[in-house]
Amino acid sequence: QVQLVESGGGLVQTGDSLRLSCGVSGRTFSNYNMGWFRQAPGKEREFVAAITRSGGSTDYADSVKGRFTISIDNAKNMVYLQMNRLKPEDTAVYYCAADLAGISRSNRFYDYWGQGTQVTVSS
Repeated sequence: QVQLVESGGGLVQTGDSLRLSCGVSGRTFSNYNMGWFRQAPGKEREFVAAITRSGGSTDYADSVKGRFTISIDNAKNMVYLQMNRLKPEDTAVYYCAADLAGISRSNRFYDYWGQGTQVTVSS
């Protein structure tokens, strides 16, 4: 079993930055490819970013490209999401996800999920 725990969310203003962290335990972290998703109230969970286990390949939703950066630290069993120039529409609960097979923009692809961390961006 794999456990994922997100942290780093909070209340910020438009234009601010936040870094989300996701710690992974339970299995060999370096085997897993990682993704970040978010879900706003009344909306479906949507893809934000993903990274392969080696860190060699990344993918971003168009809405965050150029503002968010996903990174992975296999030595620390951590994956990060650096969020810059935050906008009110970035407000959501952010989830990290893990999968052995690869990365995908579909939330049904990932086998393991964290409990989420709230990000609120005020205008």
